[in-house]
Amino acid sequence: MNDAIALKAEGLYKVFGRNAEAAVDKLRAGTPRDQLGGATAAVIDASFEVMRGEIFVVMGLSGSGKSTLIRMLNGLHPATTGSVEIGGEPITATSPKRLREVRRTKVSMVFQHFALLPHRTVIDNVAYGLEIQGMGREERIARARKVTEIVGLAGWEEKHPGELSGGMQQRVGLARALAADTEVLLMDEAFSALDPLIRRGMQDQLLELQTELGKTIIFITHDLNEAMYIGDRIAVMRDGRIVQIGTPEEILTDPANDYVEQFVQDVDRAKVLTAESVMRPARAVVHTGAGPRAALTLMRDEQVAGAYVVNRDRSIVGWVRDRDVFDLVRKGSTDLTPAVKPDHGAVPADTALADLFIPSLEAALPLGVVDHRDRLVGVIPRVTLLAALGGEPEAAATASPRPDPLPTEMVDQLLESAVGAGAADAKEAR
Repeated sequence: MNDAIALKAEGLYKVFGRNAEAAVDKLRAGTPRDQLGGATAAVIDASFEVMRGEIFVVMGLSGSGKSTLIRMLNGLHPATTGSVEIGGEPITATSPKRLREVRRTKVSMVFQHFALLPHRTVIDNVAYGLEIQGMGREERIARARKVTEIVGLAGWEEKHPGELSGGMQQRVGLARALAADTEVLLMDEAFSALDPLIRRGMQDQLLELQTELGKTIIFITHDLNEAMYIGDRIAVMRDGRIVQIGTPEEILTDPANDYVEQFVQDVDRAKVLTAESVMRPARAVVHTGAGPRAALTLMRDEQVAGAYVVNRDRSIVGWVRDRDVFDLVRKGSTDLTPAVKPDHGAVPADTALADLFIPSLEAALPLGVVDHRDRLVGVIPRVTLLAALGGEPEAAATASPRPDPLPTEMVDQLLESAVGAGAADAKEAR
């Protein structure tokens, strides 16, 4: 098994009722799920891999099989057929003793309804799994206190669950799973019982913990917005089958079938799509070594009023406006630097569309997009941004006008009058 793979499921079936193995054969032969006689197929031919440090979300409506699937991943529901490996070790068809050891050391679980022991304090609930492992009290309490602080419960260690809010109780459940220090964390509808504001706070904290601790998380939810917000990848389930696996952007922009398309139609696209997903190639780009005539020629050819200026490695320096460059050419200057404006306003490629409106309104050019090395990788015209969110491109085009480019005839006359370096610069721009 690839070391980068934390968990692998292959050909998983779970059938409840009599003659389960015969029901699997029927399913493989194409028999519909509702025509299996006395058997009920909860999971049908599920296969996927979860990478180390990934948040993998399994999403589906009630009855889709997602909760059954997650319980198969730690052996709470034995598979009718198929296999599960955690860290390269198979857990299907293993001995009960070894399975218990895997649950203690390799995979832990956070439940929807907290599953706290009401007679134990917060610290003792957090340390409970370590107690089951046989760890001494002093050591387990020390570890529990550390994790309790991480999830924001410092000062509440001696309280009982009944004295806590729902969100705080869920933090205790999360802390108990983290205290076990397993690489894989299973979360079954972990936040669905919480009020919306508390739920969003827990989602944010989960992402913070993931950044800090780097756990592999498999998260079950019926809430598509939650899946889109926290998931690195999402598996969409319907009637026991996984119908699509992809990143949030892939699920939203390229649904596998009509069911997924209908499922995602009400998603807030502005919070899921990023600058990278809607950007276009940057064509109006000038290198720092180009002269004013080369820059003006490029803007004339592209019919734009400005251009981005980049170094040879495409790291962004700033931008220039055609009128300023025109003045340099008219003065006979061969240095573009005086016309370069450093306030380019470019945004990182992973910026959510919801955060692009203000930068787009303030930008004199189509909004620049840069990678982690500050290299220009694309641009987003304002019309493109609004169209990506379902707006009307025609209306968007006049919503906030940009400066018109200089008349082509004016530019041509000036360039034709240039000599020497001007011709060379123009050739370079082309």
